[in-house]
Amino acid sequence: MTRAPRNDELTIDQTRRDGLLRVARVAGGLGVAPLSGLASLLGAAPAHAQGLSNKPIRIVLAQTPGTSPDVLARTLSPRIQAHWGQSVVVENRAGAAGAIGLEYVARSAPDGHTITIHPSSTLTLPLFFPINFDVIEGFRPITIVGDNIFALTVANNVPARTTGEFLAWIKAQKAPVNYGSPGNGTHHHLFMEQLKLVAGVPMTHIPYKGSAQAFTDLMGGQIAAMFVPMGAAMNMAKDGHVRILAGSAKERSPLTPDIPSIAEQGLPGFDMSAWFGALAPAGTPSEIIARWNALFREVLAEAGTRDILGKQGIHVIANSPEDADRLIRAEYRNFVHLVKTANIKGD
Repeated sequence: MTRAPRNDELTIDQTRRDGLLRVARVAGGLGVAPLSGLASLLGAAPAHAQGLSNKPIRIVLAQTPGTSPDVLARTLSPRIQAHWGQSVVVENRAGAAGAIGLEYVARSAPDGHTITIHPSSTLTLPLFFPINFDVIEGFRPITIVGDNIFALTVANNVPARTTGEFLAWIKAQKAPVNYGSPGNGTHHHLFMEQLKLVAGVPMTHIPYKGSAQAFTDLMGGQIAAMFVPMGAAMNMAKDGHVRILAGSAKERSPLTPDIPSIAEQGLPGFDMSAWFGALAPAGTPSEIIARWNALFREVLAEAGTRDILGKQGIHVIANSPEDADRLIRAEYRNFVHLVKTANIKGD
C-alpha cells in the first residue's frame, strides 16, 4: 500500500478520515471484512471522543532500548501521536526475560491507553520461567506489525562461507562449537536449536544477558556463531566484523535479495522468522481494538514508515486482530513442539 501525500491545507480530522477510507478500500480489495465501527469513526474526530480519554498513551516494552521492538515503537509513536493528537510515551520495562514488562501490560486497565509491541519469542516465557500471567489469554491482539528474518552469522575465524561448509566444519571439531544468544527462549536461541535439530550437529549454547555482549564476543571470535536480526547482521558484516552465511526464512527477503536462505543451501525444511505483535490487555473492548488496528494499518502503509523499518530488516504485515490471534496461537504451539522435541533446557 502506498499512501498518497498529505495536502498541507487539510485539517488533521480530514486527513484522518481520508486515511481511514483508504484502509477500508484496501481491506475491501483484499477480501477483508470491514473494520468494526469504521463508519462511526469517519464521523467523529479526536480519539478521546471515541472511547479514549485525553490522557497519554503508553507503549510499554519488555525489552531494553535499541532492540527491535524498541525501534518499532519509537518509529511508530510520533506517527500515532500525529494521527490521534494525543501524547504517546514509549516506556521500557525490561527484566526477567521480558516477564516484567508483559505482566505490567497484562495487568493494566483495558481502556486502550496501554499497549505493548513484543517479539514472538516472548511466547516461550512459560516454557523456561515461572510467570504470573498468561502469555496468550492475558492479551488481545491488535495486529502483527511486521516480521524480521535473522541471519546465520559466523565469526571471521570460522572457515565457512555457506551453511553446508559451516555444518561440515562443526562435525569435524573434536569439541562442541559454542554459539551465543541474548538469553534463553530468544529467537537467537530457538533458531539455532532448530538448526541443530534438523542438521544433527552438536553445539553448546552460551546465553548472555542481552545482545550487546553477545555481539561483541561474536565479532571477537569468542563464540563461533549466532543468529542475528538481519539489519544488525548487515551492519556488522559491512564493517568486516562477521560473515553472513544465509537467511533464516524459507525464501529470500526482498530487503536482502542477494543473501540466500538456509533452505536453499541444503536444508529445505528450515523456515524461521520473528514477528512483532501489538497487543492490548485482555478485556479491552472490541471497538477500541478496531480503532487501534485501523491506526496501525494506516501508519504502516506510509512509505516513510516502511522505509525506516525496511532498513532495520523489518517487513510490514499489519493484519487483522483475528488473523493476529490465529498466528499467535499457532506460533505458541510450534514453540512448545520445538522445545519438547529438541529437549531444550534453560542454560
